[in-house]
Amino acid sequence: MKYGYYALLLLGVISCKEIGVSDQSIDKNNSQNEVVRDEIPTPQLHLEQANRLAQLPLHCLETEYPNKMGHVTASPEDQKRPTVQHPVFYGCFDWHSAVHGYWSAITLIKNFPELDQREELLQKIQRNLTEENIQVEIAYLNTKDNTSFERTYGWAWLLKLQQELDSWDSKEGEKLTQILQPLSDVVAERYVEYLPKLNYAIRVGEHSNTAFGMAFAYDYAVHAQNEVLKTTIEAKAKDFYLNDTGCPISWEPSGYDFLSPCLEEIDIMRRILPAAPFHSWVKDFLPEIEKGLLDIEIGKVSDRTDGKLVHIDGLNLSRAWVIYGLAAQYPQYSNLTEIADAHMTNTLPHLVADDYAGGHWLGTFAIYALQNAENVP
Repeated sequence: MKYGYYALLLLGVISCKEIGVSDQSIDKNNSQNEVVRDEIPTPQLHLEQANRLAQLPLHCLETEYPNKMGHVTASPEDQKRPTVQHPVFYGCFDWHSAVHGYWSAITLIKNFPELDQREELLQKIQRNLTEENIQVEIAYLNTKDNTSFERTYGWAWLLKLQQELDSWDSKEGEKLTQILQPLSDVVAERYVEYLPKLNYAIRVGEHSNTAFGMAFAYDYAVHAQNEVLKTTIEAKAKDFYLNDTGCPISWEPSGYDFLSPCLEEIDIMRRILPAAPFHSWVKDFLPEIEKGLLDIEIGKVSDRTDGKLVHIDGLNLSRAWVIYGLAAQYPQYSNLTEIADAHMTNTLPHLVADDYAGGHWLGTFAIYALQNAENVP
């Protein structure tokens, strides 16, 4: 479904003057180049932009088709329509996008009580996120051929959604968090079962990236005081990444990336390592990062109607949230934020395109990146 009348809505997300940043604003070939700080204002999320971003989950949460099921069919009886197979997470093109569509909606409702379409969004959530429907979702994950369904990208966003609901101090939040918790418990258990059996890290820029899947799950483990999940992730992340050096970030991106393999690794390691070991590790992992030097250019998208090619917009946003997260935790890396600001400034105006290929998911990436930007000192 097209919704081109939103195409220019997010231009207002950048509440700053026109600055003319180009894709070459970060000179990757000049080793002496110092990142100039504060020339690009860090984008901020406020009520006007929240109203615009809310249009994305509002549009897609109950949009059943088109739909990419990602389903293993064991018999003819397994062929069911999305609303039957996944009565909660059937919208937004695929299961994981539906999950983080709910996360986007809840995040905006929580942080902006005066959101224009708050009640309409809340009605959609409450209509679908019910105890009965969650039991259907759990039953699906327990079918023989689909125990690995959405491993680990969808799992990660499900735990992020649970964390967001847990921290929503309201009657609605209290009820919804209790409804979702049984499914989140299943996912947390799946992580604990799966990670010890994974002998090698998955170092790609798409859904199966191990570092991304562990970073969000680690946040949830700390939040939920789930020590088993927390220690399982710590052990596996150290096993996979502690001896990594010289990550070839200049090789990025691959054509379909929406995550940076190198930066996602930093994102999990900053969480699990104490400060001194982390600084030592990251200096060897990405040399000169402490000087604000990263060998990356802003990703370019040639066709935003192509569901794979538009991934690069997501890459720009996920790079930004990793950099903002690093700078928020360790201000000595704040000289990197200009790189994040450039990625955001170049990408935000394209978020709400007139094609569902990017519209069903990119809003979530923008909200999470803007959320992280707010934490930078």
